Amino acid sequence: MSVVRAQGSCVAIRSLSPSSSIDRCSHAHGSAASSDDATCGTPAWIGKGLTCVCFKRKGAYEQICINLTPQQAKRLKRLKHRMKAYFDASNPDHKEALRALWSATFPGQELHGLISDQWKEMGWQGKDPSTDFRGAGFISLENLLFFAKTFSTSFQRLLKKQGGERAAWEYPFAVAGVNITFMIMQMLDLDATKRRTFIRSVFLQMLSENEWAFDLLYCVAFVVMDKQWLERNATYMEFNDVLKSTRTQLEKELLMDDVLRIEDMPSYSLLC
Repeated sequence: MSVVRAQGSCVAIRSLSPSSSIDRCSHAHGSAASSDDATCGTPAWIGKGLTCVCFKRKGAYEQICINLTPQQAKRLKRLKHRMKAYFDASNPDHKEALRALWSATFPGQELHGLISDQWKEMGWQGKDPSTDFRGAGFISLENLLFFAKTFSTSFQRLLKKQGGERAAWEYPFAVAGVNITFMIMQMLDLDATKRRTFIRSVFLQMLSENEWAFDLLYCVAFVVMDKQWLERNATYMEFNDVLKSTRTQLEKELLMDDVLRIEDMPSYSLLC
């Protein structure tokens, strides 16, 4: 890792794999700030060798080129593809993922159908969960499934609203999960064509280290949201405020100098 400090701002360059390298950009500040796809140069870089991600923070430009190997660029392309995929109730893979989510959430409990009142037990708005995926797409289902399989103890604790003094009118677990996916997508803004954010650039380097960085960040976001919900003694009507404060906390932790991976975030320790 190398750290570059410039006029009151600090740009922490994340540790790189042996196949990556860091160089200073020679691009003009204006063009670097407005280039497409969060990279210097044209947006048609996928699969064409190396590219770079320019870092900017707090109004002071400090440009660093992080060369992405074709493999690392492929990870970004795959994540963008996941983020654009709609849930398709006629797609066998999507239906199987929905069944897998049920099995991971309620082990040993038989699901009577993909359209069933049973889904309300998980916190969907109705008996057909596919209608709730419209806000964030298929990736929101993938995120819930990843959470359920990777951190089953935390997943079950939040699902069952265990621990702390709970509100009389709690947030619906599954629908909250979809909203968290959408919040992270907005925060990272990977498809933006306007001036990029430093958070976005930091995450891109994390993604180059771990293909599942988005899913891990999702799990962290969920436990942070629940923690803040309890600390605020929030009610359902305050969910959006809690989600905003969750985003603020995530951004703060991602910008810490010693946070090089999702696993380094202080709130990652909440997961079990």
